[in-house]
Amino acid sequence: MSACKRLLYIVKHRGIWPSIWRRNVTTWSPVGAAFNAKPHRRLELFEKNVGLFGVPELSSPAGFEVTTKRALKDTQELVDKVCSSPPGAVTVETFDQLSDGLCKVADLADFVKVAHPEPSFREAAEKTCIEIGTVVEKLNTNVDLCRSLKNLLDNKEVLAQLDPETRKVAELFMFDFAISGIHLDEKLRKEAVKLHVKLLDLNNEFLMGSHLPNRIAKSAIPEHIHCHFATEGSFIQIGGLHAESSNDLVREVAYRIFLYPNADLMECLEELLKCRNKLAKLVGYESYAHRALQGTMAKTPETVMNFLQLLTDKLSERTAIDFEMIKDMKTKLNPLNAELMPWDPPYFSGVLRAERYNIEPSLYSPYFSLGSCMEGLNSLFTKLYGVSIMSEHPSAGEVWNDDVRKLAVVHETEGLLGYIYCDFFHRANKPHQDCHFTIRGGRQCQESGQYQLPVVVLMLSLPHPTKSAPTLLTPSMMENLFHEMGHAMHSMLGRTRYQHITGTRCATDFAEVPSILMEYFATDYRVVNQFARHYQTGQPLPQSMVARLCESKKVCGAADTQLQIFYSALDQMYHGKPQNRSTTDILKDMQHKFYGLPYTPNTAWQLRFSHLIGYGAKYYSYLMSRAVASMVWKQCFVQDPLNRDMGERYRREMLAHGGGKEPMLMVEGMLQRQPTIEDFVDALVTDLNPDFETFIMDSTS
Repeated sequence: MSACKRLLYIVKHRGIWPSIWRRNVTTWSPVGAAFNAKPHRRLELFEKNVGLFGVPELSSPAGFEVTTKRALKDTQELVDKVCSSPPGAVTVETFDQLSDGLCKVADLADFVKVAHPEPSFREAAEKTCIEIGTVVEKLNTNVDLCRSLKNLLDNKEVLAQLDPETRKVAELFMFDFAISGIHLDEKLRKEAVKLHVKLLDLNNEFLMGSHLPNRIAKSAIPEHIHCHFATEGSFIQIGGLHAESSNDLVREVAYRIFLYPNADLMECLEELLKCRNKLAKLVGYESYAHRALQGTMAKTPETVMNFLQLLTDKLSERTAIDFEMIKDMKTKLNPLNAELMPWDPPYFSGVLRAERYNIEPSLYSPYFSLGSCMEGLNSLFTKLYGVSIMSEHPSAGEVWNDDVRKLAVVHETEGLLGYIYCDFFHRANKPHQDCHFTIRGGRQCQESGQYQLPVVVLMLSLPHPTKSAPTLLTPSMMENLFHEMGHAMHSMLGRTRYQHITGTRCATDFAEVPSILMEYFATDYRVVNQFARHYQTGQPLPQSMVARLCESKKVCGAADTQLQIFYSALDQMYHGKPQNRSTTDILKDMQHKFYGLPYTPNTAWQLRFSHLIGYGAKYYSYLMSRAVASMVWKQCFVQDPLNRDMGERYRREMLAHGGGKEPMLMVEGMLQRQPTIEDFVDALVTDLNPDFETFIMDSTS
C-alpha cells in the first residue's frame, strides 16, 4: 500500500470519537483517541442497518434462522459436489469451503449467545449453535463424504502433487472423521452421533451452571458481613470467591457457599465425563484424554503427567517456602486464626507483594489509560511486523453495543489484513471472562479469487471512562489486554490458504503461546516506555516502578504455579481411565498430591471448573504454552524486544502457519533446536528466579 493510499485509508477509517481527555504534553494518536473517549450515542435514523458484523440478515434475531437455513442448503450442495468429484486439490478446497460456510454461522452465533445484550438475539444464536453443531456431528460420520477424502489420501500419485499445507489440511479433516467413529459400523456410528449431540447439551448445561451464584439465608451468616454480598429478599447471593477480601470470614463464607455442591450440576458433570469416556472408547481410544491430545505438542496423557510431576518435583522446596511465607503473613495479621486454608493464598500473597514492592494498582493506573495502551500495542506491532491498527467507525447495526470499537489491521505492504472488534467495557449480563472469539477465519476463496479477511472479537470487562478521566487500567488489566491482543494478531497474521487451520485454529497447547508471549512484552521497560504516560501530565512511568512490578510477580510464584499444576492434574484424571469414584474424591486425592492445602468438606470446586468444557484434558496447555513463550522470549526477544528481523522470523516460523504445521516443528523452527519436556520445566522454574530480570535495566538510569 503506497504512502498516499495509506494516508487516505487512515483519514477514511479513523472514526471520530468526542470527549477526549487532552494530554498536557502531547496528543493522542487516532487509535489512542478512539479508546480514550466516551462515544456519544449515534443517531442512526437515516442509516441502513447492515446487520451484526455486516451480515445483512442479522439486523434482527430472526436472521439467524435465515443464515442457518442458507448455510445448511449450501452444505448439502458442497457435500454432493465433493462426493462426485475426482480426487485432487479441489477435494480439500471444497471441504474447506464446506467447513467455512458452517463455521461462519456457528462461530458468530457462539459469540452472540454469550455477549449480546438482548435476550432475543442470545436465544436465537443458541438455537443456531445447537442446529449447526448437530449437523457437523452427522457430517463427521458421513461415509460418502469420508470416502471422497480417503480416495485422495490413498492416491499416492495425486497426493504427491499437493503442497504440504493442502496435504496437512486433508489429514486434519480425516482425523476429524476418525475421532468421530467413521470406521464403525452403521449402528455404532449412530451411537457416536447420539453421544456427540448429548455432549453438546451437557456441555452447555455445565457451562451455564458453573457460573450461577449460590444463595443462603441471611440468618445463616453473621450480619456484619452481609454488606459484602448481594442480597435477594431474605437471601444472600454469592457469585464468586471474594479471594481479594481482607476479611478472613468473608473469604471463608464465600468459599464455602460458592463451592457448595449442587446435586443437579454434580450429576451433569458425572454424566458428561462418562459420555466423553464412552465416546472415546467407542472410536478406539484408551481414554478421552488420549483422544483429545492427538495433534498437540504433548501428544499423550503420559507426557502431560510426566511434565506436571517433573515441574512439581522441581518446585517442591520453593512451594513449601511460599506457603510458609503466606502462613507467616496470616499469623502476623491474624494470630488467633493462623491455620492456612485454601481461601487464604490469593489474598496474603497479594499482601506480601504489596509489602515488599509497593505495587498498589492505583499508583500505576494513571499511566495505563486504555488509549495509551492501545497506542503501545500499535507501536509494538508496527516495529515488529510493519502492522498498524486503525480505528474505523462501524456502520449502523454492525455492533451489538454502542461502546464496541472496530479496528482495521493494516500491513505496510500487504494492505488490509482483517478486523478486530473490541468489546472492552463492563455491562450487565456480560461474561466477566476475558476472551478471544474467531468470527470468521481467513481463507483463499477459490470461487472468487479473493482472500477472505479474518474477523475476531476481543472481549474484556474494563471500567467505563468517567467525566474526569479515561478508562485507567491496573497492571493486570493491561497485561490481559496484551494477552488477548496476542490471540488477535495470531488470527490476523496467520494468512493461511484454508480457514480450517487459520490463526488460532491450531493445537491448544500451542494456541496460548502468542498470547502469553505478549505478557513478556507488556512487562519489559523498553516496550512499556513507548506508551506508559500519565494521562494528565504526560510524564513517563518510572523504570523503577516497572522493575518492582516484574519482581513482585515472582513472590509466591511457585505456589501460584503449583495451583495450576493441581488444576491440570485434576483435569487429566477426570479424562483418564474411569476411576469408579466420585469427582469429589478424585479432587481430594489430586489436591493432596499436587497442592498440599487441605480439602474443605462439603465443597465441590470442580463444579466451578468451567475450563473442563473448552479445555477438557488440555488445561495443562497454559503451563506448556508459558514454557514455550518463556523460551522464545529469552532466546529471541530479551536482547531487543523491538527487533524487526526477529519479529519477522517469529511471524514466519510461528504465526503464519496457524494449525497447518506440527506445533513442535514451529517451536523448533523458532528456537532452532529441539526442546525437551525437561527444557519446558526448566524454563518455568527459571522464570521464578528472583535474580532473573525480564527486562534489561538502562545503564544510564
